[in-house]
Amino acid sequence: MKPTYHYTTVIEALEDLKEKGFTYDFNIHQDDIKANPHKYEVKHVYRYEGDTDPGEESVVYGISSDSGENGVFVAGFSANSDNDAALVLEKLCIESSGQCKL
Repeated sequence: MKPTYHYTTVIEALEDLKEKGFTYDFNIHQDDIKANPHKYEVKHVYRYEGDTDPGEESVVYGISSDSGENGVFVAGFSANSDNDAALVLEKLCIESSGQCKL
């Protein structure tokens, strides 16, 4: 099972992942994640639900690429969110272990 951590804020999750060596920003390369999902592996997952608005849900992924980069991908899941790369990562997470359900 992939590690799932619970932090008070998304910032805490990002800081912890940075300390673990996940420093690359995969959000700026989400088209590659969508086009080449086989190049990525989800190592850590952190889910955050906003205290004031349940629609402000976020997921922080700690991912590794086959080129050796370790980094993060932050996805929001509001009602109007359209993030295909996040859907690919969620699918990768579930398929890789069968236990990493968000």
